[in-house]
Amino acid sequence: MNITVNGESQTIEDACTAADLVALMGITSGRIAMEVNREIVPRSSYSEHQLQENDVVEIVHAVGGG
Repeated sequence: MNITVNGESQTIEDACTAADLVALMGITSGRIAMEVNREIVPRSSYSEHQLQENDVVEIVHAVGGG
């Protein structure tokens, strides 16, 4: 199925969850936040959040500074 991730079109498996997407993108560490169709997806529910055709996903990395 087709989704948009951070403004770029991606083709993923039909049964892909938010957790699967994170793994597919190779994000293995760090603090991230995910929004699907302008709604925050809590990290605790990534494994249950099923992505759908034409979803718009934004993933951001939290960085510290000072």
